[in-house]
Amino acid sequence: MTKRYLYPLKFDTIFKEKIWGGTKIKDVLGKDFSPLKNCGETWEISGVPGNLSKVSDGVLKGSTLPELIEEFKDELVGEKVYEAFGNEFPLLVKFIDAAQDLSIQVHPDDKLAKARHNSLGKSEMWYIFQADKGSKLISGFNRETNREEYLQYLNSGKLTEILNEEEVHDGDCFYLPAGRVHTIGKGLLLAEIQQSSDVTYRIY
Repeated sequence: MTKRYLYPLKFDTIFKEKIWGGTKIKDVLGKDFSPLKNCGETWEISGVPGNLSKVSDGVLKGSTLPELIEEFKDELVGEKVYEAFGNEFPLLVKFIDAAQDLSIQVHPDDKLAKARHNSLGKSEMWYIFQADKGSKLISGFNRETNREEYLQYLNSGKLTEILNEEEVHDGDCFYLPAGRVHTIGKGLLLAEIQQSSDVTYRIY
């Protein structure tokens, strides 16, 4: 029987075709997503059920991320992480290529996600690899608001008038805590490091 041991691990990329996806995953990052027509996301490291990362080479080839954590425990993820999360890997790492604007959306925090979805919440960090000239994103509101005003602007189709729009450049970094309304604008290629969750509430 081949002895199993830890070494620098590589994982098979999980490619996601999206209606808003483009070709920068291949053109800029060099990742071939054929036979897909486009690629909006790659999941690089994932413990999300149904989309588990698998080791691509070596004696651990084919092993999923949860299987590795169960076998190697804190030797793989560290003592504090293993004590806090057990066999559940707490992060999801993606690349995102937005050839079109994404939906305006928000994610639940840990408490709400646990109650409604038995999941972690979803706070995110974006690192901008490449931004086309004039590319923008939305992060939160541009002023204090309340439920009544929010619904008024939403129902009138004018929600973007009270949202905070930011111009984006290569190398920018943004933190999006759970509960903050946001969207990725067209022309952005970014890395997303987030909590291990696939729960999204789309506003429109």
